[in-house]
Amino acid sequence: MNAIIITACPSGMATTFLAARRLEQAAGRLGWQTHVEMHGELEPVQPADAEAIAAADLVVVAADQVPAPQRFEGKRLYRAPIDQALPDPKAFLERAEREARPYAPQPEAPVAAKAGAGRRIVAVTACPTGVAHTFMAAEALAEAGRALGHAIRVETQGSVGAQDQLSDDEIRDADVVILACDIEVDPTRFAGKRVYRTSTGNALKKPRPTIEAALAEAEVEDAASGGAGEGERKKSVKEKGVYKHLLTGVSFMLPMVVAGGLLIALSFVFGIEAFKEEGTLAAALMEIGGGTAFALMIPVLAGYIAYSIADRPGIAPGMIGGMLASNIGAGFIGGILAGFLAGYAAKAVTRYVKLPASVESLKPILIIPLLASLVTGLTMIYIVGEPVAALLSALTTFLENMGSANAVLLGILLGAMMCFDLGGPVNKAAYTFGVGLLASETYAPMAAIMAAGMVPAIGMGIASLVAKAKFSEPEREAGKASLVLGCCFITEGAIPFAAKDPLRVIPASMVGGAVTGALSMLVGAKLMAPHGGIFVLLIPNAITPVLWYLAAIVAGALITGLGYAALKRGDQPVAVEASA
Repeated sequence: MNAIIITACPSGMATTFLAARRLEQAAGRLGWQTHVEMHGELEPVQPADAEAIAAADLVVVAADQVPAPQRFEGKRLYRAPIDQALPDPKAFLERAEREARPYAPQPEAPVAAKAGAGRRIVAVTACPTGVAHTFMAAEALAEAGRALGHAIRVETQGSVGAQDQLSDDEIRDADVVILACDIEVDPTRFAGKRVYRTSTGNALKKPRPTIEAALAEAEVEDAASGGAGEGERKKSVKEKGVYKHLLTGVSFMLPMVVAGGLLIALSFVFGIEAFKEEGTLAAALMEIGGGTAFALMIPVLAGYIAYSIADRPGIAPGMIGGMLASNIGAGFIGGILAGFLAGYAAKAVTRYVKLPASVESLKPILIIPLLASLVTGLTMIYIVGEPVAALLSALTTFLENMGSANAVLLGILLGAMMCFDLGGPVNKAAYTFGVGLLASETYAPMAAIMAAGMVPAIGMGIASLVAKAKFSEPEREAGKASLVLGCCFITEGAIPFAAKDPLRVIPASMVGGAVTGALSMLVGAKLMAPHGGIFVLLIPNAITPVLWYLAAIVAGALITGLGYAALKRGDQPVAVEASA
């Protein structure tokens, strides 16, 4: 038998991939010839071509919606939710063969008249690190949109740049634009369109309500108000406030921190003080990492905070203010203040300084950079710089000289914060604190933060292994994926579990994270790079001491995993067969 197998999951990447592979293997055991079409992020979609569809005796869809349904008109087709395919894929295929019927696609979803289904939607997702939330939110929106009967395209702006970029034609034809972004993205290409702004976390956890709210509440933005205009709703203004501007700066700063920290660690391979000998490779690595990459951290942070506030006119004064903060010794705190000061100064000049039309073109290249840089620079030198430098020096001295009790308390606080909202504002606040301290060569808090951030996802994987009877088959498969994500320092791997059972998952994660953070600070662990998970261990001297650091992670993960395994109720759902 020739069959086409299609899998798609609205809640994550792993289930889509695992269902596709298990169904393909089961079909092979039945002697079927198959073409597999998997809609997920792990592999590019390989749609069945017209020849394969014509030759197919059966189409099996393990998804909430049939992708591009018109192509299967008249073919024998069976569709059921993906969670019914995982426990027994062979039985699922046999049921599909028995119950498949000739398919007649509906031209429009039944709810179109009520909820505005059948619309054309484009969306952009972007989070500060561009690793997990960006792509998980994109998949959730895409699957929810298709399930509601909409035509939807999602562009991701992740750590490797924009992917699946929206074309001008797609934007022009869209009924609504969803910007699920925790950092600033260029809004000018959506001028004149109905735009709805939300966070990646909201889009990931509540994709259907997000789409429904976008269709009902989106407002038209013009070129002048695209970023933070006066016509925005209060909700949008709140989401684009201090938190969002700060995360935009952090997201652009992160590559500098990662590259600089790892290069410094590599210089230590030749000896802790080998870089002091001029002309050696160790000295060159230290110059690239510590002398250049780390020197750019604060200017980039300040420059892109200002960019988030005032768009391009804010970059120059922001970077100038950040460099002044770095030279004065005000560090990341001074850089943050300089970024906000430069951004709002540039925005004020843009809005309130009126020039004759004949010289208006000089504004972005002369007037705004000059006045905003002057205001920012003088304020940093004469008002803000010295007090902030003194504050940062006191903080650094305290962190370097604090006793074991204070170190443990700080580790508990940072560890619990990392596990409280799994990539949300509290998590990002702790992470930003640790990253900022790297510029002051204070490495212990960052070590505790990354170790604790790995605990929730690893813990959920452990729980799904030791208490299999309490987890459904899809949850057990998600647990395996969560283990891998946790080892990569992707805290969001625990989100599927927290979304279903927050009152047990969150406390268990916080306890484990607090223990890991405390142990990391107690043993004096230091981390040179702010990302990478256990794979940073491959870089010599990136983490010290290695064994104690791993022990801290294992201890916290076991507490979270075994604790949640004990707390979780054995309420595994029973799969219900799909009706024909």
